[in-house]
Amino acid sequence: MSDSNTTFMTSPQFFFTSESVTEGHPDKICDQISDAVLDAIFTDDPAARVACEVAITTGLILVMGEITTQTYVDIGQIARDVVLDIGYNRAKYGFDGETCGVIVSIKEQSADIALGVNQALESKRGEMTDAQIEATGAGDQGMMIGFACNETPELMPLSIVLAHKLCKQLAVVRKEGVLDYLRPDGKSQVTVEYAYGQPKRIDTIVISTQHAAEVSQEQIHDDVVEKVIKAIIPAGMMDEDTKIYVNPTGRFVTGGPAGDAGVTGRKIIVDTYGGVARHGGGAFSGKDPTKVDRSAAYMARYIAKNLVAAGLAERLELQVSYAIGVARPLSLSVESFGTGVIPDDKIVELIRAHFDLRPAAIIRDLDLRRPIYRDTAAYGHFGRNDIDAPWEKTDKAEALRKAAGLE
Repeated sequence: MSDSNTTFMTSPQFFFTSESVTEGHPDKICDQISDAVLDAIFTDDPAARVACEVAITTGLILVMGEITTQTYVDIGQIARDVVLDIGYNRAKYGFDGETCGVIVSIKEQSADIALGVNQALESKRGEMTDAQIEATGAGDQGMMIGFACNETPELMPLSIVLAHKLCKQLAVVRKEGVLDYLRPDGKSQVTVEYAYGQPKRIDTIVISTQHAAEVSQEQIHDDVVEKVIKAIIPAGMMDEDTKIYVNPTGRFVTGGPAGDAGVTGRKIIVDTYGGVARHGGGAFSGKDPTKVDRSAAYMARYIAKNLVAAGLAERLELQVSYAIGVARPLSLSVESFGTGVIPDDKIVELIRAHFDLRPAAIIRDLDLRRPIYRDTAAYGHFGRNDIDAPWEKTDKAEALRKAAGLE
């Protein structure tokens, strides 16, 4: 395989850009509602089967999908609560969770899909026999990607780490009243200059943030630079040539669902590795962990992070693929981009020996039948140490080091 990661490691000068969006972005509102519904159901029914999609536009939320559960939750109220929590609580902001319309169209999961995964409904967390694990197939076909690199403490690419932190800081200064004229919608973009695989400097930062109409662009620029950018970007990474753009169109008053429609699962690169790694195409939010789009991507990240934490590679990408109704992966491949201390095929052998990639085993080992998903639906699913994300643990690193003979 050859891609931008190879260029990262070999080029004397290489620029790479990642973006993030705030929790008030229309697509992210939808992701958060989808995962809030999942969490509410899992609170009372951890064996539920959930595939919840949301669309949003001016004055309207549509919640749709397939849910099989033995509990009841007020989906309409959950949607309103998420919108209000984000900060869309006044009509002058373009959207109001109290007064917007909510349409709910939910049906049960297809019996055909359920055929291959129903063993999961017969057991509670941690009580499945190996035979049941083997009989619990993947909830869909597809390929999932895991990635890790050692350029940040989070073992994530620097560009996406900083993009997320900038967006989160926009929310912090808005909600704490430091910049009370900001509104919930916003985006960030960070371009990092690399030299032979190592981040050298920040070349460009772009911040677009929704704001009150009466505030001047000069004030917004100065405030965002001081209270957002300088609060997040390490001083040594910026220089006199670093370019900063704040609201480059000159105005961002109309935002959120009033400015653009939103849909669950439309920010899959923001959710993962910022474009540095490949992507299998599956979205995460609103899906229970029998859907390998989510659970296997989490396991792939867990594996990649532990391998890098163990010192087996500086940069590693993992692909795993599944067929619907089949428990064992169809394929498993690793690319260490020339940074591995042992051959890639030996790393694959270590993965097979230390990690169980069958869907029911992933759910068991990462303890995924819990209401932990709303927090993942904004500011990235990976590289997080501020939420309950068991796929971010590096508890396998020491065993992997010993097995690889690095002790």
